[in-house]
Amino acid sequence: MTIDTYWRIGMEGDHASLRTPRRYNRGNAAGYGPGNIAPAIRGGELDGYSYIDHVAAVARASESAGFLGGLLPSFPVTEDPWAFAAALARETTTYRFMVAFQPGFLHPVQAARMSASLQRATGGRLVHNIISGGGGPAQLWWGDKVSHDDRYARTSEFLDVLRGVWDGDPYTHDGRFFRTEGAALPPGLAGQSFPEVYFSGSSGAAVQAAGRHADYYLSWLEPFGDLRAKFDGVRAHAEKIGRTPKFAVRIDILARHTEEAAWDEIRKGWAFVDRDAANRAAQGDSVGAGRIKGWVPETITGYRDLEVQPNVWCGFSLIRGGPAFGLVGSYEQVAQRLDELIDLGVDAFILAGNPHLEEAYRVGEEVLPLLGRSRLTTAAGASSLTHAH
Repeated sequence: MTIDTYWRIGMEGDHASLRTPRRYNRGNAAGYGPGNIAPAIRGGELDGYSYIDHVAAVARASESAGFLGGLLPSFPVTEDPWAFAAALARETTTYRFMVAFQPGFLHPVQAARMSASLQRATGGRLVHNIISGGGGPAQLWWGDKVSHDDRYARTSEFLDVLRGVWDGDPYTHDGRFFRTEGAALPPGLAGQSFPEVYFSGSSGAAVQAAGRHADYYLSWLEPFGDLRAKFDGVRAHAEKIGRTPKFAVRIDILARHTEEAAWDEIRKGWAFVDRDAANRAAQGDSVGAGRIKGWVPETITGYRDLEVQPNVWCGFSLIRGGPAFGLVGSYEQVAQRLDELIDLGVDAFILAGNPHLEEAYRVGEEVLPLLGRSRLTTAAGASSLTHAH
């Protein structure tokens, strides 16, 4: 059994650590000022070291630390992951780029051309992270007012069309959301390896769409029993249509040599708790976000109240934006929890830590080698693999 491990690449800037979670000092997420290091202000002027230079350092670091590839997230506050993937491909060797995107904002024929072009240019290093959107203000930023279940119906139709044109035969489609007539990729692009599809969503509509299209059903970390039940639902639906999906989990990691040192980092970051900010970020109709809110108690007396099972902590979103759940503990404890998830049925991880550069080395060097019941897929070892479907 091989386990694919990806590293999240911060596309919106980065901050020094969870001890200073509101202080972005890499990139321009908080503007450029004293203390910024990517780029830095030297002699009153920016030093010319752009944020993409820093992101390239993160990609190279995580590749050298043993990660198969990197997730390039997409939100209203981020750089564009398609553009960054094209730029970063030249900075790495076999590293894969998991591009997050919402199908509603691209025509599937154009997405097929973009994807096939990246596959051809990079030797097959593109991975799709399909996001149908969580509603609320973030969705309206894109001008998208499509209802929750219809967004998943649109995603499913999008992937049908994208696959339909992929191999170069003229393809005609007259659907609810997309139309095309005699569309085909040009010679040279047609027949490239089809990108693996990571598909996320917790609602019934999402599970149905994932059952049809996902190579990997992707979930945020949750209590392990709830993850198992979610996976069982996806598996049952997929089996009805003759498919066998794999499963992936996106996890924040805070690991140190000792458990005490790891929790001390949480203690220092706890001073920056902002529950209102977390609630604002969770606005919308996302079922997954609603599930997460249900696990965070209204009354919290201290940060350890949020440890829902050993080393599984649901307070990350109260300190910084993003998922609530992550793993906190010694290197050995975090590796043990990851092994338990593998036993539960997880086939791939998207791991993350702040700051992304330093923590890529830390997790790659200290945690990944301890995974005893798995053989990690490395970028070098996977360079000859193809993913045609």
